[in-house]
Amino acid sequence: MATKKKAAKKAAKKPAAKKVVKKAAKKVAKKKSARKPSAAFMKPLTPSAALAEVVGSKPLPRTEVVKKIWVYIKANKLQDAKNRRMINADAKLKVVFGGKAQVSMFDMAKHLSKHLK
Repeated sequence: MATKKKAAKKAAKKPAAKKVVKKAAKKVAKKKSARKPSAAFMKPLTPSAALAEVVGSKPLPRTEVVKKIWVYIKANKLQDAKNRRMINADAKLKVVFGGKAQVSMFDMAKHLSKHLK
């Protein structure tokens, strides 16, 4: 009988402990403030003539340029079918990517930075 009482006490304590942990986690999550974008990312940059053929000639923040490049890549199905990290360049993007036929999505930012001023 004593073992049943001990087991009942342990079972009763566990849910209460979980509730306390969940409440503490919620309080921590509420204290986080929203991140503000860096002013450097939001600064409008003028694209080169080669890049302007893809994203337009208006000055755009770097983030918007990357978004428009991805829209262009997806619309023209330029992402490699087997290795999705690679981008197959068409005639317009080949100029932007420095003459390379295929570029990694991670190297894309490096090539884009050369065309933004």
